[in-house]
Amino acid sequence: MNPRTFFSDDRRDSCDGDHSTRHEHPGRGQRRGPGGHGRGFGPGFGFGPGFGPGFGGPFGRGGGRARRGDVRAALLSLLAEKSSNGYGLIKAIAEKTNGSWRPSPGSVYPTLQQLVDEGLITAVGEGRGTEYQLTDAGGTYVREHADELAAAWEATPGASDADRAFMENVGKLMGVVQQFRGASEAQRAAAAAKLDETRRALYLILAD
Repeated sequence: MNPRTFFSDDRRDSCDGDHSTRHEHPGRGQRRGPGGHGRGFGPGFGFGPGFGPGFGGPFGRGGGRARRGDVRAALLSLLAEKSSNGYGLIKAIAEKTNGSWRPSPGSVYPTLQQLVDEGLITAVGEGRGTEYQLTDAGGTYVREHADELAAAWEATPGASDADRAFMENVGKLMGVVQQFRGASEAQRAAAAAKLDETRRALYLILAD
């Protein structure tokens, strides 16, 4: 196998059995990875969306996806403790769930705006420095819906020991792979062959 082909964002041998080679060329609406080679395994190694930051799926950004109502409940309960900006709220949710839930800005900020429109919170400032805090109406809502807000945290998916071990070992692999950016052609070829072998073995595990 040509290592230059393997260390690119060409996706081969998908899980559905399609063994055709598909070449992806980032265009409008398609992000490039940090190394300019597609959403991949780190700088210089675009392994395609399946190995991008967070990995998507059940392991995406630290665990399963929560419902929109859970995001709303989490934001209200956190703001009942103290005012915060959007980034602080995202960070607080991740810390409160030990990293098993980290909602995206795309779900947090629209929800915050909705809460502002409902009069439950108010926004102070502009841009990234905007601080959100409960209004009197928001405080009343939190007190009247305390059980509902608490249930949202209980429903948050947690990371199992297997999940943590999986992500830890993937992280180690990513670190090793990035070392091959400065490797020789022969070393890259040997690494490409070993990674291809490992990739096929992983697909066999999924097939069991």
